[in-house]
Amino acid sequence: MKWRGRRGSTNVRTSSGGGKMIGGGIGGIIIAGILWLVFGVNPMTALQTGQMVTQGSSSNSTEVATSSDRDTQFVQVVLADTEEVWGQIFSEGGETYKEPELILFSGQINSACGSATAASGPFYCPGDQTIYLDTSFFREMRQNLGISGDQQGSGEQENQGKAGDFAQAYVIAHEVGHHVQTLLGISQQVNQARRQVSQAQANQLSVLQELQADCFAGVWANRNQQRVQFLEAGDIDEAINAAGQIGDDRLAQASGRTVTPDSFTHGTSQQRINWFTRGLESGKVQACDTFSGAL
Repeated sequence: MKWRGRRGSTNVRTSSGGGKMIGGGIGGIIIAGILWLVFGVNPMTALQTGQMVTQGSSSNSTEVATSSDRDTQFVQVVLADTEEVWGQIFSEGGETYKEPELILFSGQINSACGSATAASGPFYCPGDQTIYLDTSFFREMRQNLGISGDQQGSGEQENQGKAGDFAQAYVIAHEVGHHVQTLLGISQQVNQARRQVSQAQANQLSVLQELQADCFAGVWANRNQQRVQFLEAGDIDEAINAAGQIGDDRLAQASGRTVTPDSFTHGTSQQRINWFTRGLESGKVQACDTFSGAL
């Protein structure tokens, strides 16, 4: 994946311990294609519902991340790429994209969604519209997902990252996908629906939400490729491999647990691959309607 030499986001911060400062619709075709079609929600309510998040208290102190290390630089560029792509998509719908923050932390952190540790993995908190990423994330992906982060790929050496970069970018783009769902009002609608159904049905709604975030990550990759031609040979295979490794069925098998579909919250490996691929091939948000039927 080629990433060096592009703008880095100023929304990446580092935490010195404990939460974050609380920060913070899309209309037209995109709203009609997602909110109206999926939930029957008036498209004009998107901006309001996008702001209806729980504002929790926090005690972390954060500061703008420095670009002194390679992984921080990479995160800044990937987040900036998502800002450019989603900013354009929202503009096409006549709205302004509200950029999320991304906090790099080590060990433990408090968010508006509660406390988390490195074991939680990367996550998005709608309560403060922030992505949280432990600094051990890259190392864990390289070690546990079989993604090599130490080999140089093909192409110009000064303008590329290491093998496995795109798999890491896919995970960040997935979390940004959850931010897009919050801005669209989708997350709020799903949370409301989950409170009114059985646990198995609530899990299924979570699966649909996660698969849509995978699809949104694919949409981002498609549009970013059109914008800066950043993909290299093998990049798509890296993302597909990552998606396959973190399917609920694969994780259950790896841990020796019984594969129980009713307990799934993120989708099977094949579902995650299929929806990421659908977004990648179409480049259209409307293609990511996971809620309308067949998985």
